[in-house]
Amino acid sequence: MTPIIAILRGINVGGKRKILMADLKAMMENLGFSNVSTYIQSGNILFDGEEGLDFLALAQQIENAIRETFGHEVPVIIRSRPELEHTVRANHFYRKRVDINRLHLTFLSDVAEKEKKQAIDYTHYLPDQFHIKGKHVYLYLEKKYHQSKLSNAFFEKKLGLKATTRNWKTVLKLLELGQKA
Repeated sequence: MTPIIAILRGINVGGKRKILMADLKAMMENLGFSNVSTYIQSGNILFDGEEGLDFLALAQQIENAIRETFGHEVPVIIRSRPELEHTVRANHFYRKRVDINRLHLTFLSDVAEKEKKQAIDYTHYLPDQFHIKGKHVYLYLEKKYHQSKLSNAFFEKKLGLKATTRNWKTVLKLLELGQKA
């Protein structure tokens, strides 16, 4: 078994798509997952999964269950704990020891196509900075996330992928909780 993290987009934000974490946990247990826990109301689920799981199929299974159980269309992105650990180590903004309150991580549903990544003019968004690597976008924002143009919708439109973002403190906490799973 390996610790798995499901990251949901857009639940319990602004009173929309309300899902209680206890109900989400029960749904996951009803799907047959073990050692299920949640972290904060924004939709982070930790659970045990088999090695070699198809993460795209797993995300679809959870999306379908959320639609059937709660009536909401909610994008889900899956990462293993080892993958998240590698992602944290690969963040060059974090390695520079910057203020982590300015750091965010956008999780992508898949690896972005090279042409789509290259089509984004990074200089248009300064002083905010970002780096797309693999299935993640590392963000360093001068102001608050909601004040930046570098939103989930921005990356979904530019890259043609599902996206959801967490602040760096949440990313580190998910990593820590995944270790205990």
